Amino acid sequence: MAVFTAVSDDDARALLNRYNLGELVSLRGITAGIENTNFFLHTTRGEYVLTLFEVLTAEQLPFYIELMHHLAERGIPVPQPQTLKDGTRLTSLNGKPAAIVTRLPGGYEPAPGPDHCALAGATLARAHLAGQDFGIRQPNLRGLSWWESTTPQVLPFLDAGQAELLQATLAEQRTLAATPAWQGLPQGPGHCDLFRDNVLFAGTFESPRMGGFIDFYFAGWDTWLFDVAVSVNDWCIVRETGAFDLPCLHAWLKAYAGIRPFTDAERQAWPAMLRGAALRFWLSRLFDYHRPRPAQTLKPHDPRHFERVLRARQGQDLPQLP
Repeated sequence: MAVFTAVSDDDARALLNRYNLGELVSLRGITAGIENTNFFLHTTRGEYVLTLFEVLTAEQLPFYIELMHHLAERGIPVPQPQTLKDGTRLTSLNGKPAAIVTRLPGGYEPAPGPDHCALAGATLARAHLAGQDFGIRQPNLRGLSWWESTTPQVLPFLDAGQAELLQATLAEQRTLAATPAWQGLPQGPGHCDLFRDNVLFAGTFESPRMGGFIDFYFAGWDTWLFDVAVSVNDWCIVRETGAFDLPCLHAWLKAYAGIRPFTDAERQAWPAMLRGAALRFWLSRLFDYHRPRPAQTLKPHDPRHFERVLRARQGQDLPQLP
């Protein structure tokens, strides 16, 4: 578990005094995540997740907390931030910003099939549309400007071929981001990190039911197509090669388009957007691997995985959007 800030049972009891969520039953660390400290929080009134934010600041956090609240209020299956006795939904614990949200049902599916992909795609489209009237605007903090600033920090760890791939992809993204066509793509608040381990399913493998989307703390205002590209680059691939699993990809995209049809401009941008989405996670994994922050237990993801995905997205002969 990535624990940057320890939390004792006494700490949790003191925190619960600020809410109307009952008494502490148990507190258990969540064995996932490399950005925040997370715990399952069981009280006499229900099951929750406690998050201490290690990177995001108290000034940045209202976007994420209020976005989840906004979506939950509109029927999107996401964690509902809990309101404190003083009427706010963000607090602090042991010197870090903190929040408590509802725990959603189900578990994540490590090997999703087409049915899982269709559920995820349709739910993301619903979330995009539900977020159109969200009142807080905050950019994707892991967008192009972050790619620009992070690249020099990881280049010393790359061989010549890797450096060429990274810099060429970054140059493509920089050029496209300056064009009117790119700037005019449909946009709004997006999850921006909708990997398979950030979606929970109830039911069975053969008959899955959507449990919900979790971990909104990389969310930001971006093109919706970027959110889709991030998702299918994880959900719909052969892990060993990074190539697309076509039945999963077609199911994902068809279900999304059934809720929010893609535009012609999005179809034109699709191949390059897939590369940008792969670059974003190759960069973050390179950074976490080569420049890790201290934690009690921290195992960064292998950055070579998204290098393979990016190499598999070269060229324009990629599966098209429906």
